[in-house]
Amino acid sequence: MEARAIYRFLGSSPRKMRLIIDLIRGLSVDKALEILHFSPKHASKDAEKVLRSAVANYMNRDDTTHIEPEDLYIKEVFVNNGPMLKRIQPAPMGRAFRVRKRSCHLTIIVDSKV
Repeated sequence: MEARAIYRFLGSSPRKMRLIIDLIRGLSVDKALEILHFSPKHASKDAEKVLRSAVANYMNRDDTTHIEPEDLYIKEVFVNNGPMLKRIQPAPMGRAFRVRKRSCHLTIIVDSKV
């Protein structure tokens, strides 16, 4: 039995988010939360929030069985590209440069070890 959490239209570029999720892929939940909590990167706060949501979704899915968060691991985690906002920034000599503000969709799937 697995549970997932999805954070759509995250205001971070997919490349920056992949640097964070590569650190936690396949780890246990408690170890991953520790890594994300003490990581200096800004994207780690959003990844920690989604991971905590996935754990809460797993706990609330079935009330009859009781499982500890230490028994969970990250089964799958991936980042997809979101929509891109295209803006114009003034440049010298009357020109304009295009600024692409990227976004992403983060998905985390957790499952029990047993």
